[in-house]
Amino acid sequence: MDEIFDTLLSSYDDGLISDEELLLLQDYLCISPNRHSNFPYRDYNPFDWENLDELTCKVEFRFDKQDIPRLQEALQFPEMIFIPHATDCPGLEALCILLKRFAYPVRYCDMVPMFGRSVPELCKITQYAINRIYNNHGFRLQSWNQPFLSPENLESYANAIHVKGSPLLTCFGFIDGTVRPICRPSVNQRIVYNGHKRLHAIKFQSICIPNGLIANLSGPWEGRMHDARILGESGLMQDLRQHTFALDGTPLCLYGDSAYPLRVHLQQPFRNNAALTEDMRQYNKAMSSVRVSVEWLFGEITKYFKFVDFKQQLKIRLSPIGKIYIVSAVLQNS
Repeated sequence: MDEIFDTLLSSYDDGLISDEELLLLQDYLCISPNRHSNFPYRDYNPFDWENLDELTCKVEFRFDKQDIPRLQEALQFPEMIFIPHATDCPGLEALCILLKRFAYPVRYCDMVPMFGRSVPELCKITQYAINRIYNNHGFRLQSWNQPFLSPENLESYANAIHVKGSPLLTCFGFIDGTVRPICRPSVNQRIVYNGHKRLHAIKFQSICIPNGLIANLSGPWEGRMHDARILGESGLMQDLRQHTFALDGTPLCLYGDSAYPLRVHLQQPFRNNAALTEDMRQYNKAMSSVRVSVEWLFGEITKYFKFVDFKQQLKIRLSPIGKIYIVSAVLQNS
């Protein structure tokens, strides 16, 4: 097997295979029966939570050590999980396996020394953790029945944005479309091809609010879809008309770019620069400044969970790429 890896690296150095082909072949060899049957996972000690130091937890899992048990409780991970016909695993270890997988685009065989488990076990535990978080908490990113989206809180967000320099008194958050690159699929490439970014991708519609949370996340959508079309098909406007009001009944709104339509609950910058007055220009400048200060949140997911930004690992039909991003957003909100 080592000779096969040496041959792969030599072929890569000679330009016979691309980056994507090298990674794909390495992953295949890592999870193939012949490969993991010889992988010395039994030579490593089982996962030892108690002896992990603070720095290791922060680097490997992106959370402080004291916060991971609290995260386990918040995500409702049991003390012990049982995967039929596969393995059992402490809930805390399962969460750490997921966080390790998301923190950086590592292969499962690279995780063996830390957890002392075989590649198939790590794969099954990771998929279990993804499905559990998605099934139990994914809906929270689309539900408006959340304490932090109460009329009192929406009004406080609007006040905070206004204090930061927004000319709008009623803007409580910002909406934008997020393009997530993926590995080029073998079929139906045009469906996920984004002509603006010139890459294959899936899209999400995100709403961020000043407290640092993702208030709403809709997707995944086809990479070719326009933001305005996603807005219409997501049903967001109906939710805004139903839920986004201040305590006195004043309609509150989101602010988005010029790709979105102008509505009572959805504002946009003034367009047609040639006809803009000075006040209009100042309005656009002020809103753009405030928007940038809040929309850093859109980049936080890929900052802390690098796996979702490594498109060679995000393969349609081979990975639940939509779930992976949604679960990352849930973890980010946590």
